[in-house]
Amino acid sequence: MTTQVQPISEVTQRGTNALIKEIGVVDTIRFLNQFRAGSGNYTIDRDKLFVGLSVKDIISEIKAQRK
Repeated sequence: MTTQVQPISEVTQRGTNALIKEIGVVDTIRFLNQFRAGSGNYTIDRDKLFVGLSVKDIISEIKAQRK
């Protein structure tokens, strides 16, 4: 069995076209936006954001905001 590897740009185009055909342009865009690469360093940002808070503290804050 021989498999020919296609350039990633062609695979991306074919995949995008298949999605558009099946779910439409708008939903294709919504779907693909889920996989955008983020920026920054979440670990550092998280440590700064939650400094001095326990898991219980964070849960209490979430529950308070829901009320």
